[in-house]
Amino acid sequence: MTGDIARKDFSHYPVLYNEVMKYIQPINGGKYVDGTLGGGGHAAGILHISSPEGVLLGLDIDNAALDIARVNLAEFGDRAILKNGSFLSMQEHINSLGWESVDGILLDLGVSSIQLDTPERGFSFRHQAPLDMRFDTKNPVTAYNIVNNLSQKELTELLINYGDERYAHSIAKHIIKSRPVETTYQLAEIVTKVYGRFRRSIHKKNQKKMERIHPATRTFQAVRIAVNREIEVLEEVLPQIVNILAIGAVAVIISFHSIEDRIVKRFYKRESKDCICLPRQPICTCGHTAKLRVLTKAPVRPKEEEIISNVRARSARLRAAKRI
Repeated sequence: MTGDIARKDFSHYPVLYNEVMKYIQPINGGKYVDGTLGGGGHAAGILHISSPEGVLLGLDIDNAALDIARVNLAEFGDRAILKNGSFLSMQEHINSLGWESVDGILLDLGVSSIQLDTPERGFSFRHQAPLDMRFDTKNPVTAYNIVNNLSQKELTELLINYGDERYAHSIAKHIIKSRPVETTYQLAEIVTKVYGRFRRSIHKKNQKKMERIHPATRTFQAVRIAVNREIEVLEEVLPQIVNILAIGAVAVIISFHSIEDRIVKRFYKRESKDCICLPRQPICTCGHTAKLRVLTKAPVRPKEEEIISNVRARSARLRAAKRI
C-alpha cells in the first residue's frame, strides 16, 4: 500500500507525511517508534506500509492525544503499542518490550492540533481560557506561573530566545504592568496593543508582512516552550536516539522553531564525524566515531499546497539521519 493511500484512510492530517515515509521507509516486520504520537497520523502510515507484521511503539505525554490515537489506530490491534510518557522514556519502553533496537524513529515536535483545538488547555489565543499550555497536565508549571512570576528581564530574554520577538522588551514591560494576567485573551490583548503602537510607525510594506501571523503567535510560542522545557528535553533525547537505532535505521525529526532545528542540525553533524576534537588539535584524542549519516543537507520544508491545506505546516522543518 502506498503512503498516499494510507493517508486517506484516516482523518488526522500529519505534517510532511510523504516526506516522513520517504525517509523512514517502513518495511514488513520492522519495529518503529513515534515519540510524539498525537492523533496517530504518521503512526498509521508507518503501520499501513509495514503491514502485515510491522509494529510501532507510540508515546505521548498528553493523555487526551492518546485517547484519540487509540481510536484512530484501533484497526492495527496489538501492532500499535501505545503508552503514556515522554519520548525521553523510549529506551525504558523498548527494554520492557524486549526490543534490542528499532528500524525508525519519528519526533514531530511542538504543539499539536489536538491541543490547539481544545480551548481549556490554554494553548491558543483564539479561545478564552486560563493560561495553562502544559503538554503533561501533571506538570506543576503552567503558563500562568511563567507570565506572572518571571522578572521583566527574564520575560524579555524568554521572548527573544524562544519567540524571536522583536518587541520583547515592550511586551515584557506591559505584561508586568498588567499583572495578574490570567487568561489567553488577556495575554493576547497585551501583545496586540504593543504591536498596535509600533505599527503606526512602520512602513506599509512591512505592515503587510507583519500581519501574516497574529501578533501574539511568538509570545504564546515562547511561553509554551518554557512551560514544557521543550529545548532541554530535545537536547536530552538526541543521544538516546543514536543508541536505539539499528544499523541502517533512520531518525526523522520535525521541528517548528529555529532553535530546535539548529540543535538537531548540530547533533546530526557532530555524530556524522569520526573526530570531534578542536580543529587546532594536531592529534585526535576524542576517540569519537561516526554513528550517523545525514540524509538532509538542508531542512525539508512543506510544499505550498500543504501549507494552504494545513497552516500549521508553514514553519515545519524536517531533518533525517541514518544509523551507520
